Amino acid sequence: MHERCPQCGQPTEIEVGFYYGTSFVSYAITVALSVATFVAWWIILGFSLNDNSIFYWLGFNAVVLLILQPPIMRFSRTLWLSWFVKYDPNWKENKIKDYERVVKEQMNNW
Repeated sequence: MHERCPQCGQPTEIEVGFYYGTSFVSYAITVALSVATFVAWWIILGFSLNDNSIFYWLGFNAVVLLILQPPIMRFSRTLWLSWFVKYDPNWKENKIKDYERVVKEQMNNW
């Protein structure tokens, strides 16, 4: 991710470890997507005890989630950031504040 928004200059790293919470958002999106593929598979193809259709769905779902992982991660980070940074309609006139919990010396010190 960019250190600051290329458009308005808003810092994207508000504090050290800010994006740890996106794992919960990503998990919720992944569960919702899995439920959606399960329902779609059930309606379109159906499940039966006589064949291995549940295992075919599991394989299909795993491939879909692997392919969609980068967009899901980006979307969850965007959602997480939007919950903590409020939009300023006058962003061109107002100065962007620096967050007090950012310690420049500790950035990228994992």
